[in-house]
Amino acid sequence: MRGNEYTELLSFVEVARQRSFRQAAAKLGLTPSALSHTIRALEQRLQVKLLNRTTRSVAPTEAGSLLLERIAPAFEEVSSAVLAVQALQGRPAGSVRLNVPSVAAHMVLAPLLADFCRRYPDIRLDITVEDSLVDIVDGGFDVGIRPGERLHRDMVALRLTPALTTAVVCAPTYLAGRTPPRTPQELGGHACLMYRWRGSQQVYPWPLRRDSEAVDIQFDGAVSSNDIGVLLSACLNGAGIACLARELVAPYLASGALVSLLEDWCATTPGFYLYYPGRQTSAAVRVFIDFMREQASLVP
Repeated sequence: MRGNEYTELLSFVEVARQRSFRQAAAKLGLTPSALSHTIRALEQRLQVKLLNRTTRSVAPTEAGSLLLERIAPAFEEVSSAVLAVQALQGRPAGSVRLNVPSVAAHMVLAPLLADFCRRYPDIRLDITVEDSLVDIVDGGFDVGIRPGERLHRDMVALRLTPALTTAVVCAPTYLAGRTPPRTPQELGGHACLMYRWRGSQQVYPWPLRRDSEAVDIQFDGAVSSNDIGVLLSACLNGAGIACLARELVAPYLASGALVSLLEDWCATTPGFYLYYPGRQTSAAVRVFIDFMREQASLVP
């Protein structure tokens, strides 16, 4: 088999599995246009149509399904053989695609990146930060991080953090000339900085709890954004009051850049979990999961 024939077949397998030229191209390190050209060349060489393409989806034809069924196991064997050889050298290599929310990216993942990269210089981490709930399999990701209550049930999950505590905070400059709110209801008279889900455009209600009394605060807000970093920066600069993870704002509370409000109303929420499909994974993905498991073991 010539090199270009191997490349064509490998490209076909990835497109057929991902059902998407864009996602397959990302996994193969190609542009979608280059990948499309490779598939056309394969179809012309075999003189048969292998994929049905529409503007919204890609699916194998009958001939494509037959080809995929026959050659996919062979490519799995080749991949496993290469990984086995790499393992003998003690230098796992490859890429790991992650999908994480912004809070977890800054609070959980970012502090660990330097250590991981020093240990495994041949593994490339491709991190997508987004707060909307994503199907990591359909999205072409290897692993994800999400709060415990938002996990898909068919995923293997690994706890990374204990339960998180909410914190209602603002900058001292915001309170200048204002009366601090003493109850959740008094927040209605203040400029609140609200998180808004990107997909649904719904505003995230603040989960405030005291003993058996619960209040979900949901205002239009002086500022709303789907980026936690924007809300934190606006809060630090005195734009208003925000409800954020206490673990995220702890350094600013310690330095006095932020002050805490309604402390007896701040409840806990489920912590972050690493999750991934329970299927065979590459050596690079297994190394990353094991690394995160090691870090999680240090969590009280």
